[in-house]
Amino acid sequence: MFNILKNILLLNFLRSLIKRDLIKYPTPKNLTYFWNYGSLAGLFLAIQLITGFLLTLHYMASIDMAFNCIESIMKDLNYGWLLRYMHSNGASFFFITIYIHIIKAFHFTSYLYPRHILWSSGVIIFILSMGAAFLGHVLPWGQMSYWAATVITNLITVLPYFGNDLVYWVWGGYNINSNTLSRFYSLHFILPFVITLMVIYHLYELHIVGSSNYLNNSLISLDKINFFPYFIIKDLFGLLLLILLFINLFSFNPEYLSHTDNYIPADPLVTPAHIVPEWYFLAFYAILRSILDKLYGIIFMGLSLGGLLLLPFIVDKSVKNVSFSYTDYVINMSLIIIFIYLSIMGVAFPISPFIEVGCILAHALLLFYFLIIPLSSNLYNNIYFENNTNNVSYVNITNKFTYIKKIIFFLFCSFFLYFFLKEYIFGICFDIASNMKEYDQINERAILFIKQTDKTASTLIEKYFSFNSENKGSLFIS
Repeated sequence: MFNILKNILLLNFLRSLIKRDLIKYPTPKNLTYFWNYGSLAGLFLAIQLITGFLLTLHYMASIDMAFNCIESIMKDLNYGWLLRYMHSNGASFFFITIYIHIIKAFHFTSYLYPRHILWSSGVIIFILSMGAAFLGHVLPWGQMSYWAATVITNLITVLPYFGNDLVYWVWGGYNINSNTLSRFYSLHFILPFVITLMVIYHLYELHIVGSSNYLNNSLISLDKINFFPYFIIKDLFGLLLLILLFINLFSFNPEYLSHTDNYIPADPLVTPAHIVPEWYFLAFYAILRSILDKLYGIIFMGLSLGGLLLLPFIVDKSVKNVSFSYTDYVINMSLIIIFIYLSIMGVAFPISPFIEVGCILAHALLLFYFLIIPLSSNLYNNIYFENNTNNVSYVNITNKFTYIKKIIFFLFCSFFLYFFLKEYIFGICFDIASNMKEYDQINERAILFIKQTDKTASTLIEKYFSFNSENKGSLFIS
């Protein structure tokens, strides 16, 4: 009877799964604390799921009640402030771990075969997480929430023919209303479970190809040890430090990462002086805002995310070890610096020179994705791996993507050249012509002003002399 119950509850399966994929999981010996952030991201995803579910029990998706409902959770519900601050700040910590995890995988070229599927699933998790975070940002229904929803949903209007109709369908009316909020609420509730399924698949792929390591090479089984108890100590130590930082933030400074305008109820008639998204959206917001043409801004923002998915197909690199390539190290650090500066441009006011700098950085980001990284990898292969015969299988696999890479590279170069000519060459010529016309108008106005001034001055001088002559004559007679 007990054995039947264990089979029904899948206890034997769970026990074997934990033993095989956790306790006895073969792990490279040379892993550092840099490999902790994947598990830490999973922890904060669990925190978001639990706190989010508890908050849904008290939230009402109505534009008339949403803001007051959040205030009621904070003030009237027992430990409601704790749930709300854990959920809002937990999103920030989740993205901190996600960004560091992506930087680690990118730096050690984990997007290459045989980990390309693992990389793609991770990027999809990142994109879905951004969607869930945006929807959650709208739900408090403050000023930033309302205007973020307005700005992002209006991007759909760039679609030809049916863009406006699609926006009205998303809104559930001809403006943002309670239907919009309830739809965002439903999607925000569903997306975390989709993300959880993708995380399970991500772990499945990880356990198929095995963990990478600092040298990024394939280690034999003798170079690996069990995850428990050796590496779980590192995970627990990193977990303890991050949890202490998390508790310190939501206990003593819970509004540090929030915008003050979002504590004002949403008002469609009052536009904030400066619309700023959450910090983890700043770089993409800067790209969208710096490209003055809305369509091209959306394309650039999409390519900045899509470029991560395309990396396995446009980079052909047999030597997958950045530790032996100073060029790759410089390129990776340059990309990180560009992303950080884009985030700074996203929080700056949309005035010159921030717009111009953001536009240059957006172009530089795509140039690194689609031009510099593929060229540097091909150059490195030609120099280092020209006569190596041990990578025949890898070369055969990567040759399958040759035509795809050429097509992607050609399309990107064509698009970039067209946009460069349209935005800069033609734009500069138009600006010069308009400036010359403006200068001519200014000169004409200046000449007219001088003539009027001269005429007024001569009239005043004549009146002055005539007045003096009359007064002198009267004095002389008297």
